[in-house]
Amino acid sequence: MEKKRTISGKNSRQLMKQEISANSEGSYEMLVFSHLRWGFVYQRPQHLISRLSKSFKVLFIEEPIAFHEEERNTFDLEVINTQLHVLKPRCSEIAGIADILKQFLSRRHFPIGWFYSAAFSELLGDFEFERVIYDCMDELSLFRGANPQLVRQEKFLLSEADFVFTGGKSLYEAKKEHHQQVFCFPSSVEREHFESVEQDLTLPADIEPIKKPIVGYFGVIDERINLELLHDVAQLRPNVNFVMIGPLAKIEEQDLPREKNIHYLGMKNYKDLPAYIAAFNIAMMPFALNDATKFISPTKTLEYMAAGKPIISTAIKDVERDYRDCISIVNGPEEFSTAIDKFLDAKELKTGEKYKEILDSTSWDQTAMKMEKIIKRKVGA
Repeated sequence: MEKKRTISGKNSRQLMKQEISANSEGSYEMLVFSHLRWGFVYQRPQHLISRLSKSFKVLFIEEPIAFHEEERNTFDLEVINTQLHVLKPRCSEIAGIADILKQFLSRRHFPIGWFYSAAFSELLGDFEFERVIYDCMDELSLFRGANPQLVRQEKFLLSEADFVFTGGKSLYEAKKEHHQQVFCFPSSVEREHFESVEQDLTLPADIEPIKKPIVGYFGVIDERINLELLHDVAQLRPNVNFVMIGPLAKIEEQDLPREKNIHYLGMKNYKDLPAYIAAFNIAMMPFALNDATKFISPTKTLEYMAAGKPIISTAIKDVERDYRDCISIVNGPEEFSTAIDKFLDAKELKTGEKYKEILDSTSWDQTAMKMEKIIKRKVGA
């Protein structure tokens, strides 16, 4: 595994030129524009782009980062490996990214432009792409604090895109009404990573002292989490510890329910998640039912399955219709509490075979391979 390097500071322009010159034989074939940062929670963009970078040299471009005025129009460049670089621009708005890129990229034409957010569609006029891909993993216009321009920007991106991929069935049903080449690629899983919980893993120091039974969650903690439900079920079940693993986004510490049996352990590295989930007796997805969750297809569903954990979830549409026969769907704290009892009293997980059937049918490797075949085929075929 190659060591990551970061190029930054006031000499970034010259260093970027040197970096590109040193790799001129393998100049970028795919520009990826993402609202999610590479170093944030490891999810769909990281899983897919890391795999696709084996076939295409990728420049992964994030939203602008904070800067002092003297740093304006500079950037950090993180070299993940020879095939994948991450650009972190310093400018006031997304449109300013074009000026940064034009200073350093020797051309304006690239084989593939890959978009995770329609907010970057403003850059389509500055570059030419043989293929424009919109990998729609969320309905971002419905998230808290969303720019009202996103609806207009997505309409434009859909008009320019050759192919649209969606992160779940609900998104597919919504987007197929607006584009002729829409493909459903629900969240998948790196199965072997989470199956490692079956090994004799050493529990991390911050979860090891927490007494069992543990009902646990990992992922972003934001407006999509039903914090009232978490609070109420924790009060109903003082003998159970509820562990929340992940960073806060768009909510504050003071928004979090505080009970002696609710534990917030913060963001963890993807590679360490199996050691944490090994401590769970039950895995949970306590999502709110609101605009922000209307179209979600949680990646953690399959990750929990690969770890062999019983799962309790609220009635998220894509979860309920695909997995209701092997996970417990609840509609309030009382049902949540009853589901906890059911799983704790069970001597073994009776849905193991169903888990295996689901997991046998998908992987991030398969998803990336299928996407690559679509990208390389003739547009309109």
